[in-house]
Amino acid sequence: MRLKTVKLTHFRGYRATTVIPIDEAMTGIVGRNDYGKSTVLEALAIFFDSVDIKPDKSDMNCFSVSEGHDQFEIACEFDDLPDSLVLDENAQTSLSQEFLLNAEGALEVVKTFKASTGKQDRTAIRCQHPADKALASLLSLKMTELKKLGEQLGIVEQVADQRVASQWRQAIRDASGDVVCQETLLDVGKGLSTEGKSIWDKIEALLPTFALFKADRESSDGDAEAKNPLQLAVKEAQAALQEQISELERQIASSVLDVAERTLDKLREMAPELANELTPRFKEKPKWSFNFTLEGENGIPINKRGSGVRRLILLNFFRAEAEKNALLGSPRNVIYAIEEPETSQHPNYQMMLMKALLELSNQTNRQIIVTTHVPALAGLIPIEGIRYVTKDENGVPIVKLPNHEVLKEAAESLGVLPETGMERAKGVVLVEGKSDVIFLRHASNTLKASGDLPSSLEDAGIIPILIGGCGSVKHWVTLNLADDLGLPWCVFLDSDIGGSPEQVAAIIKRKQEVEGRGRAFYSTRKREVENYLCPDMIDAQTGIRVVFTDTCDAKKIIGKAVGIKADDVIDKLWPLMTAEQILHCSMYRDNGEDRAELKELLESLLKLVA
Repeated sequence: MRLKTVKLTHFRGYRATTVIPIDEAMTGIVGRNDYGKSTVLEALAIFFDSVDIKPDKSDMNCFSVSEGHDQFEIACEFDDLPDSLVLDENAQTSLSQEFLLNAEGALEVVKTFKASTGKQDRTAIRCQHPADKALASLLSLKMTELKKLGEQLGIVEQVADQRVASQWRQAIRDASGDVVCQETLLDVGKGLSTEGKSIWDKIEALLPTFALFKADRESSDGDAEAKNPLQLAVKEAQAALQEQISELERQIASSVLDVAERTLDKLREMAPELANELTPRFKEKPKWSFNFTLEGENGIPINKRGSGVRRLILLNFFRAEAEKNALLGSPRNVIYAIEEPETSQHPNYQMMLMKALLELSNQTNRQIIVTTHVPALAGLIPIEGIRYVTKDENGVPIVKLPNHEVLKEAAESLGVLPETGMERAKGVVLVEGKSDVIFLRHASNTLKASGDLPSSLEDAGIIPILIGGCGSVKHWVTLNLADDLGLPWCVFLDSDIGGSPEQVAAIIKRKQEVEGRGRAFYSTRKREVENYLCPDMIDAQTGIRVVFTDTCDAKKIIGKAVGIKADDVIDKLWPLMTAEQILHCSMYRDNGEDRAELKELLESLLKLVA
């Protein structure tokens, strides 16, 4: 399941019901300080029962209290729902079949809390449920009650397996003809429990795993940020093995209940009245608890180290997660919520963290939610994920979705600026990172010097501008300024061929957007710019022979082999490439003709100002 929206009612500053759509990949909640960004993250932490954030009576909006409201509400909608699931016995059914979806076809879970104490009052599902009283109660009926109702309706023969409650429910509904539904708040405690089994537990187990990393917290021995994110890895490992864990629980339960039943059988021989009064059952579900952390030197807990160290661990957790999930995937959706990634970090590390989060957000079963008011980071957030938090004329927080006017307001409020250099440009090439700038500049200068190009990009006044990703806020600001200045512009990105399907799909989407605006879009024929490096040149410069293909992750392979950070491979090695090597490593064959890709690319870029 994937988080679709979060709805806040009478919660802190959000007085009326406020709906915040959550992007399927990355959501960036941006705005000024104290405008309600962190409130959204903490509401999600409360909803998902985080150990760090607990509701209290101060969470109730004070104006709502004066109007007579006695509870606040946090609701979440989920889409990407399973086609089928097991709610009781081992039979497959679906949320739709059981009338547990709302009018939009989403699973909407609503948690309400008492204004007087902040304690949770109930959990409910807001759904289009049968209006008929008898049909509305089916999910709470025991098997004997379902059979009795089925016999009254004369549909016993229509139930294929009479041991399965979901089949009885469906047969009863079918016998009732067209089912009229109405919006219902179905209490999961009272309306979703049969034969002592909690149907809600089955649904809840499918919800995403949620982790919140706050910007500032006290450093206690139990500081969750010290144990997390590695403790979150424990939760994910358990989720991946849930089928085996459930089977183990079933075997243990079966073995224990067998002993209990045999005990009762013997008791009946001596005191049948007493034996018949007793029912064997487990008082609570087993708890699988694993406490995991990293221990510092001399036994010093990580949480006693500086906040910068803890955030550095967090950065590298996300980098490791991005790499692992790209290779292995994940069976369960995980939501990472990070408050102000810039906290306690050098600007270089801030950018590395955001890059890791962006990479992770493009992978299956991962959603990222960040809050920030730092222009450099806000500028990297994809446009479709922007949620701009501001206040209306009454000082009430409101959340605006991205459109031209909202993006303009957000960019001005946050101070997101285009990359410098446009003031002297005659044409602009928008690129993703500094390596692309180095790649284009060196190639054009070298091929001009060798006589393979009539001029360099610099000579022609064509400036590569780093925008951190096509489709980001900085990209939007930059291209709008280019349009305002009347500058021709185009986009150049890695193709990511050979990478994850999500990465390739993202490039195709950006290509369609750029070409839809009537602009040229260029991408590499190979995976990334690092794939154009010459192995002979690397060998000559380092004494190390590196083998890589056109579609492998050359950046990591080369970096690991020669002892250079992957992100620094182009910076250190590309300026050593000769014109002959640049042409040779970009050769491809088309209709029996050898062609030099980079020479053709640069010739096309020069035509921007022709």
